[in-house]
Amino acid sequence: MDRTVVRCADGHVFSTTSFPMQQAERLGPGRLVRCPRCARLRSAVPVVLQKQ
Repeated sequence: MDRTVVRCADGHVFSTTSFPMQQAERLGPGRLVRCPRCARLRSAVPVVLQKQ
């Protein structure tokens, strides 16, 4: 399984394997995921990693 780095609505960055990447136009890239830092269901979006 691929791991995806995401950022929750509170700004916490973490990786998850359960982030569905289906791109529905009306829903956008965000999904509800349980954040391990604040232990709540939060809207999360994929983080764009920049190469140095």
